[in-house]
Amino acid sequence: MKRFRFLAAVPALLAMAAAPVALSGGAAAQVTASPSQHLHIDCAYASAMCTEVANSRAVFGYYVGHDEPSVLFTSNTPGSGNHMRYNLTLPKDPSASNPLKANKSYAFELSGAEWLGMAMCDSQSYPEQRSTCPPDSDSNVIDPAVSAKHVGEAYMEMQFYPPGWVPWPTWAVAVGSSSCDPTKWCAALNIDSLSLNPITGKANNPTCLAKVGEEYINFAFITKNGVAQGPANPVDSTLATFTPSAKDLYMNSGDHLSVAFADTPNGLNVKIHDLTTGQSGSMTASKANGFAQVKYAPTGTSCTAIPYNFHPMYSTSSTKTRVTWAAGSYNVAFDTEIGHFQYCTGPTPIPATPFGLLPNGSPTTCPAADKEGFGVNKQPSDGDDLYCFPASEALTYKVPGCTYTNTGFDGASYQRLWPDGNYRVHPTPFLFTSPLTGPNYSVPYRQIGFETDLPAIESTCNTTTGAGCTLIPTTDLGQPAAFYPFYTTARAPGGCAFQFGNDIPGEISNFGQNAQYGTLLQQDYTKVGGGTVVSYEDFRNIITNPCPQG
Repeated sequence: MKRFRFLAAVPALLAMAAAPVALSGGAAAQVTASPSQHLHIDCAYASAMCTEVANSRAVFGYYVGHDEPSVLFTSNTPGSGNHMRYNLTLPKDPSASNPLKANKSYAFELSGAEWLGMAMCDSQSYPEQRSTCPPDSDSNVIDPAVSAKHVGEAYMEMQFYPPGWVPWPTWAVAVGSSSCDPTKWCAALNIDSLSLNPITGKANNPTCLAKVGEEYINFAFITKNGVAQGPANPVDSTLATFTPSAKDLYMNSGDHLSVAFADTPNGLNVKIHDLTTGQSGSMTASKANGFAQVKYAPTGTSCTAIPYNFHPMYSTSSTKTRVTWAAGSYNVAFDTEIGHFQYCTGPTPIPATPFGLLPNGSPTTCPAADKEGFGVNKQPSDGDDLYCFPASEALTYKVPGCTYTNTGFDGASYQRLWPDGNYRVHPTPFLFTSPLTGPNYSVPYRQIGFETDLPAIESTCNTTTGAGCTLIPTTDLGQPAAFYPFYTTARAPGGCAFQFGNDIPGEISNFGQNAQYGTLLQQDYTKVGGGTVVSYEDFRNIITNPCPQG
């Protein structure tokens, strides 16, 4: 049963007040459009930037989303839902020489972003049933099976972007795998909202949908002075909002980071301290930084930004403190965005057009004469080989490729190209500790969960009944995917840390590899007209935290 009405496909990937942004071409491509032009992330296409919507086929009219293997963290300690600190280590890539060597891979090919997440208040977002949202409060926990009168919900993703491939702001059509710098990582605070009333089935008015989209993002890079370089909200955001600058915090591959979240009177604040270089950056989801709600006015004719300090929604983090419009079941979580990058090689070059768009605005595709995949996995290109870029557009790693959602499960993310200890050809893993909460960040989280939203993506899966949902997805050729990555634990300063990819020498545990994701998860969602429907959007496995920090 579908719980949302269908929408027509959005015809363009970005909305601008003037002509689309153009690049001068080559690795040193420069933005030629005005920095003041309006630009926003359109989640109907730029899915790697956006929170996965439950049953997106019903929301958008077609599948929109991506694969999200995650680790969720639960605790009943007050503040665990809004106040925590992690330690991270950024991956290192193999050398840039011979980038198309068989079995060689880079971080941008495997994941467009890694993020740390949290549920947020937004009374103008789904389900639009209450005019207020008390921040940092478990009074906001309302089961859709009990009542549809939930507070408005948003989801925060503090995302890290790998270096070396096609540069920002190409993300507007590249759907992930874009880079801020030839060699350095950057990060941004994203807050995703949804203009949809599940009771009436109505989205926002057509004017506002055209300007910001149905699922929209407040976005700001993490900067060294904590000041956003452009308006964060999608009504007022400009090209400057999404263009990396010297104001931003850049981090080297292999750097060790401390990342702390805390609520403030002006909104959620994130601070990144680079323990390797001594540099720091921050961002607060505040009115002062241009964060705002988008007014939900389904019968209106305009699109209005309401300046807003975004605060965390819950006090604690449990399986009940969820965002009920999202596919994921979590509040506090770490996630790896996979399933976007696809190789494209062959006799026909990918057109070197600005931002991977043809003159008529259509996405470039992997030419029909070319092959997708790599090595023994090569096969003719197919329908998910969109937003394709020639190697000449890359900053460092000269690899041609496409970055649309890989629903065929045959791209780089589904090959044995993940960290496995062979760092001459594969990157090192993204390492992250379990967070600490409480006074002085001294209290560990009691439980964790491994989760993946494969049921939401697999064409074989019936999310109403759970039939045909598998932990190893099926490719578009009807064969099991060559590989599906998983989390392991490793020894690290202070105890242990989680890492993602393949089995890695010296690991403590792999939790049964793919079996770690557990069993199908049934959850309640509000349906049009009231009441609830149940849906299977995830596999999930909750266990005692095997890797707490102390």
